[in-house]
Amino acid sequence: MTVRRPWTRSAGGVVVAVLLALTACSAPDEGGAEAAHDSLVVGIATEPDTLSPLLGYGKDGNSKIFDGLLRHDADLQLTPALATELPEVSDDGLIYTYRLREGVEFTDGDPFTADDVVFTYQTILDPDTNNPYRDELDALQDVRAEDDHTVVFTLAYPYAPFAERTVLPIASASAAGDQDVNTGPYNTEPVGTGPYVLTGWTPGERLTFEANPDYWGGEPEVRRLTMAVIPDDDVRATRLRSGDLDAAVLPPNLAEGFAEDEDLVTHEAESADFRAVTLPSGNPVTGDRDVRRALDLAVNRELMVDSVLLGAGHAAYGPIPVSSPWFAEGTERDYDPEAAGRILDEAGWTLGDDGVRARDGQRAEFTLWYPAGDRLRQEYALAYATDAAEIGVDVTVESGSWEVIEGRLTEDAVLSGGGNPSDPDFDLYGLLYSELAGDGWNNMGQYDNPEVDEQLDLARRTADRDERQAAYDRIQRALVDDPGYTFLTHIDHVYVMADDWDGVTTQPEPHDHGLGHGPWWNVEDWRIRG
Repeated sequence: MTVRRPWTRSAGGVVVAVLLALTACSAPDEGGAEAAHDSLVVGIATEPDTLSPLLGYGKDGNSKIFDGLLRHDADLQLTPALATELPEVSDDGLIYTYRLREGVEFTDGDPFTADDVVFTYQTILDPDTNNPYRDELDALQDVRAEDDHTVVFTLAYPYAPFAERTVLPIASASAAGDQDVNTGPYNTEPVGTGPYVLTGWTPGERLTFEANPDYWGGEPEVRRLTMAVIPDDDVRATRLRSGDLDAAVLPPNLAEGFAEDEDLVTHEAESADFRAVTLPSGNPVTGDRDVRRALDLAVNRELMVDSVLLGAGHAAYGPIPVSSPWFAEGTERDYDPEAAGRILDEAGWTLGDDGVRARDGQRAEFTLWYPAGDRLRQEYALAYATDAAEIGVDVTVESGSWEVIEGRLTEDAVLSGGGNPSDPDFDLYGLLYSELAGDGWNNMGQYDNPEVDEQLDLARRTADRDERQAAYDRIQRALVDDPGYTFLTHIDHVYVMADDWDGVTTQPEPHDHGLGHGPWWNVEDWRIRG
């Protein structure tokens, strides 16, 4: 049975959503249930580029190999991990002091101390380190060890969600400190303090983990963990059905096929994960604001929720879900292809005999890419192209590897994804800030709106909740008049898995799910049913 609760706000102002997936009881197998269920094989769609937190791995927690100073519980509340308690924060919001656990060791036997925390954050802040998420620590001015078990962070300006950034995994200074941070063996042979130890990684195939018998939180009952990397949705479903997998992340239409299987249970996790179409500003068609505004009205979001997601999601009008208290009421856009057509008419995009508009010899056409094997994004792309055709815009849908797609970002549209439920800054800044255009996967559409930049900076540099709310409201309203993306839906992540363990729950999830996020986010706390 799955129980849902809507988005709520904690006493500390953290936006959370709660979805608790409860599994039904069943009788244990005769004569060896524990032995049969002390391992878990999960089918995931993607794998990380690195397993080093210095390069971005596990930045939102649940890394399995590592711990952060803090971690999230099932409700996304911050709780202590390597820290003994939540941080002490100065009245001006600039000083964060963390007291650290004593007696914790890395899996190579070296003691964990404040020096490892300082090493981790200083290395990430080093501009020579290839960490794509460095901007999330923009506020951090200094980090120092007051003693072996006390760390003090000093911020350059009040940054409301800073504590959320301390779920970031802590690397071992002794194991990683003498290597090239970008290319060294720590990227594939990490040493952490976490509940699991990496025992093997065959890129493109699988990652294998064993329980850490000396874990400070207690040795996990699920002793072996395998993440099978299977990009193709249909192949994951087939391998789950054959018994090759114990669990898998699946699109809703494939998950539906397991509804009658008594040995499997389906979990739906509400998420901030959105799907959107990037509209590159340098493209002569998608760079036209009137075309972007028209596409924003032409897309039938509710139909996508019903037909593509089978109801497992919600219409999206921006990166912030409508159920979040950060959502700007009144920014919803109705499906209105007639109004979209009028916008294009007034802008001089004339409908031709072939049903495609043109202006000054430029046809209203562009290419939309999605990653090969991702059935859900394929369906989104085809639905988007159908809606665009209704208003005279010709969208050619193509599939390819992410390596191919990355080379087309400045010219072509991409069926993209993103989203983080912890704080709006994590969604909006990298997605929209103009200075991040062309910085890896940040600001893929090269969006450039000075008003939005100003409000992003304002919201990032104040700890006042009302000021932040007002700034994010202005940003969302600016996206109505000047959309840099066509936001389609937010997705409820769907997982199908064997029903053999107690303690299985889900968290409100970010876009990045599969390895660290999913029902196995707390696998180290599961108990074998018996």
